[in-house]
Amino acid sequence: MATTAQPVADVCAQAKQAARELALLDTATKNAALEAMADALEQRTHEILEANARDMDAGQEAGLQSGLLDRLMLDEGRIAGIAKDVRSIAALPDPVGETIEGHRLENGLDVRRVRVPLGVVAVVYEARPNVTIDCSALCLKSGNAIVLRGSSTASHSNAVLAQIAAGAVQWAGIPDGAISIVSGGDRDELRQLATQDGVVDLIIPRGGEGLKNALKEHATVPVLYASAGVCHVLVDASADLDDAVAITVNAKVQRPSVCNAIETLLVHGDIAAEFLPRALGELRESGVELRADVRTRTLAGEIGDSLAEATEEDWATEYHALILSVKVIDTLEEGVEHINRYGTGHSEAIVTGSTSSARAFSAGVDAAAVYVNASTRFTDGAVFGMGAEIGNSTQKLHARGPIGLRELTTYKFVIEGSGQVRE
Repeated sequence: MATTAQPVADVCAQAKQAARELALLDTATKNAALEAMADALEQRTHEILEANARDMDAGQEAGLQSGLLDRLMLDEGRIAGIAKDVRSIAALPDPVGETIEGHRLENGLDVRRVRVPLGVVAVVYEARPNVTIDCSALCLKSGNAIVLRGSSTASHSNAVLAQIAAGAVQWAGIPDGAISIVSGGDRDELRQLATQDGVVDLIIPRGGEGLKNALKEHATVPVLYASAGVCHVLVDASADLDDAVAITVNAKVQRPSVCNAIETLLVHGDIAAEFLPRALGELRESGVELRADVRTRTLAGEIGDSLAEATEEDWATEYHALILSVKVIDTLEEGVEHINRYGTGHSEAIVTGSTSSARAFSAGVDAAAVYVNASTRFTDGAVFGMGAEIGNSTQKLHARGPIGLRELTTYKFVIEGSGQVRE
């Protein structure tokens, strides 16, 4: 495995060489390497937990908020889950070499569009050590070399995970340099990584606006942003209120630190007086801090006077915590307009009993994942049957939504003939 003792350019050059070899590997070799990676994670769980404990102690001393500490924390169950995801990726069909489409021209040439790896993928991420393994496994299966740059917050966890993964797959026949990590503590290091033209084929950042802006300032290689999640649940006038309460609470409370948790609840005025006291009461019992507009405070019953006032900033904030903004709307169109203004294009949900409302919401909301009568918490590569994900893209070119195996490939045209020349 490439180490931080090497210059970034050397790490990337080694990854480029490994990528050429990876692109030619058969599926069986890649799958065996992934199984070896999963086994190594399970066998060395204690070592991983020791490293993670050091990061957790440092994070608590530094005053990291609870949502970030939750993302940072590993335990035996989470490590077992990470290993399980690696095995799920191994069991998926190999996208490399897949014929996307093909046809024969009138002159007899056979034209096929075939999936091929991207090459070298750099992933820049913050405070989520599971990303080290998820991304490495996805890149390996899709024939790409990976250069990892985690944050200093998770430096011990990331280092040991990358070391375990790289060692395991090399033992199984994967070339040295296929999985590399750089330290993550130096902004100049990020600039160097983002300017490896012709060597790094794609950078995928997973982090906040600061990371995103830093890459926008420096990057000269393509960037696929796995963006923030300002997500919403809209409760329509025709909604089943039991379902609406359950979906709202799940979408906020089940794991508030992740990008597919909701940050705003929109409630149609026709059912607000009946729905809000129930829903806000359950949310408050779950420890959620509520920030509401004037109409919500008026219609929320006994708890209305105790609700904090929502500000313009709240509508656009990803809290990563048990905080929820609430607004009453008069029409579905008003709700869609609010979502398209303040949302980040990640995951949006409507609870409704109306087919026409569901269709209007699905057509009108600009997001990678749109839910009808279900929680936004399902937006996840593993849940969608993709094994795992490198992130959730809110862009519209190349990949949108969970970034899995196929999203880590491009294609080439393969044309076969029998001596044809162009006249």
